[in-house]
Amino acid sequence: MAIKLKKIGAAGRFGAGYGKPKKKLSAIEKVQRVKQECPFCKGRAKRVSNGIWKCNKCSKKFAGGTYSI
Repeated sequence: MAIKLKKIGAAGRFGAGYGKPKKKLSAIEKVQRVKQECPFCKGRAKRVSNGIWKCNKCSKKFAGGTYSI
């Protein structure tokens, strides 16, 4: 009979091993992939690069956090 395993999410790409770093990466990526809200117009912002965000609605570029605004 097969054993039901706990899903790790996107960090499962590393396979077995890498215990604590894999859990930290999974938590960071969950926060990063959530839709972020633009502080100016309340539209949706998308991460352009590390710490740079761009709003889809008002087309403003602004600096924010690395993984979330």
